[in-house]
Amino acid sequence: MKFHWFHLMPYPYLPDDFKERYPSVWVDPPAAELYDPVKGHQVYNDYLDQLEFAEQAGYDGICVNEHHQNGYGLMPSPNLMAAALARRTSRAKLVVLGNGMAAGRVLEELFARAPDKYDVTIFGAEPRVNYDRIMLCLLYTSMCIRDRVWIPGGGSIETWEWCIKNDFLYAYLTYFGYMAGTAVIDGYWETVERLGAEPNPYRVAFLQFVGVAENDAEAEKLYAKPAQYFYNRCFHVYPGYAGPPGYASIATIRKGVRSQVRDSAAQVQGKLLSWKEIIDRGCVIAGSPQTIVDRLNDMADRMKVGHLMLLMHFGNMSHETTLYNTTRFAREVMPKLRHRFSEWEDKWWPKDTLPEIRKPAPIGVAAE
Repeated sequence: MKFHWFHLMPYPYLPDDFKERYPSVWVDPPAAELYDPVKGHQVYNDYLDQLEFAEQAGYDGICVNEHHQNGYGLMPSPNLMAAALARRTSRAKLVVLGNGMAAGRVLEELFARAPDKYDVTIFGAEPRVNYDRIMLCLLYTSMCIRDRVWIPGGGSIETWEWCIKNDFLYAYLTYFGYMAGTAVIDGYWETVERLGAEPNPYRVAFLQFVGVAENDAEAEKLYAKPAQYFYNRCFHVYPGYAGPPGYASIATIRKGVRSQVRDSAAQVQGKLLSWKEIIDRGCVIAGSPQTIVDRLNDMADRMKVGHLMLLMHFGNMSHETTLYNTTRFAREVMPKLRHRFSEWEDKWWPKDTLPEIRKPAPIGVAAE
């Protein structure tokens, strides 16, 4: 099994009454009113430091993703974060999931430079360029080595089929834990069998919140407030934004695959989830190292997922607690799970790593 340190980069200073004052953390929160650029400067530095630390701790990959620059994800362009990390990391793989803003920004730049030169048709009625994280990847596959294409998805039958037929890795990114996510992964494996593909665990990745502590009492002390901050503020999403008409295909609806984002957003509207509810639902796995090992072994048995993406930071977790969580997982949990699925070859992991960091040509040569 491989382990990847995943970061959402949430904004940790949303007000206590955010849920009462604002309709949603997505789409329409007033950035100028909520975001303090001085605090944001420190937040970005802390988050990049945490991602770099994950490499030092021994994680296989460090993950950045595009999440629309909202209250729980200050990362409109993962390219920028990956570029910053590339300068200060060398061993762990940089996993870039979702790069939807890139195409839109390119078009906006072209329009700005030469507004009368290009004739472009954009599908959709939005005033800004619309995009699709999944289909956009089609534009990039000709530039990628095939065994390195990872596709983030939310439970679409067509995405399952497309990943399987093209031998892409399917990454199911959910914030509600493996117990809630099992139905989607089961549907994916049913599709693998139907299409006659190899049931290799490494063709799937899954995202899980984790909090490692000495015992359950310390876990609650360390992680309850950050978890409640995330689910009660960062995940305050207007349900109409989470699953608009046309988002899911007819085949997906008939299959009974529902958007966990939409359903969960609707369930928590007007509610404040307690730590017990978060734990009982399996949104966060927290407790002693052995508790984490047991739960993740159960996940591996049920889901057969070879790539585990870990949210070791969530909500407004402090920098010190994040490093503590990251370190304890790497030292006390990871070694006890590393053997899982070792009988399979991981065909979706980059193998052609440069033997040494390439050096730029001398200035005089480069200028000629």
